[in-house]
Amino acid sequence: MLNKKQLNQSVEYLKAQGFEAPEVGIVLGTGLGQLVDSIENQKVAHYNQIPSFPLATVEFHSGKLIYGDLGGKKVVVMQGRFHLYEGYDFIDITYPIRVMHGLGIKNLLVSNAAGAVNLDMKKGDLMLVEDHINLQGGSPLAFKGVSEFGERFTDMSAPYDKNMNEQLKVLAVNQGIALKEGVYASVVGPQLETRAEYRMLKILGADAVGMSTVPEIIVANHLNLPVSAISVLTDECDPENLEPVNINDIIAIAGKAEPKMVALFKGLIELL
Repeated sequence: MLNKKQLNQSVEYLKAQGFEAPEVGIVLGTGLGQLVDSIENQKVAHYNQIPSFPLATVEFHSGKLIYGDLGGKKVVVMQGRFHLYEGYDFIDITYPIRVMHGLGIKNLLVSNAAGAVNLDMKKGDLMLVEDHINLQGGSPLAFKGVSEFGERFTDMSAPYDKNMNEQLKVLAVNQGIALKEGVYASVVGPQLETRAEYRMLKILGADAVGMSTVPEIIVANHLNLPVSAISVLTDECDPENLEPVNINDIIAIAGKAEPKMVALFKGLIELL
């Protein structure tokens, strides 16, 4: 159950740590931590120090909020997100988005590592998310009292901000970065998909599949927070030629592709 008092305690704690008036919030996905190296004048708050904050349990998610300067703006970065597969509920997963909104962010940028269902996309590619399919079996807005926090029946006809997406596409062209565009499907995990599931995802119209992002996007829309998301494609999900996937390989591929994502996010932040 979401609690306004707890939310305020989290926000006030961070303000007391110097997290003053950030303009942009950023969520970093699996294997995507290099953006932090570009942040100047950093202040760090570990999740286990923030009142009422969930704790990161996945070994390659570091679990801290980082505040500082990037692209001429004050930003707050979530390094280490929460997933259903860790045993969290939708309220936990999206709690940090509400905290960043409480701190004052005006825009949200989200990244993830995902598998390429569309075989025209290859591992190492970046995909700008233009729409999504929620296959996680629930919603972060499906709780008693949600109307105290925003419109219960949140419109999702255009969940990703068109202006920010257009700016990202222009930046990609100008920087010589190949930026695909597509639909992201979010599943529970943590197991990867079967061949039959990849075929189903293709039929449903998914271009990429992952285990995150969609709850955060729903809450951003609930808060009227403009949001864009980029998937770093780390494996190719060809059901006719499926090979076992190693999580270390996924993280390595994400790390190689990440500088392109960092360049796009940094360029967009400068324009906001």
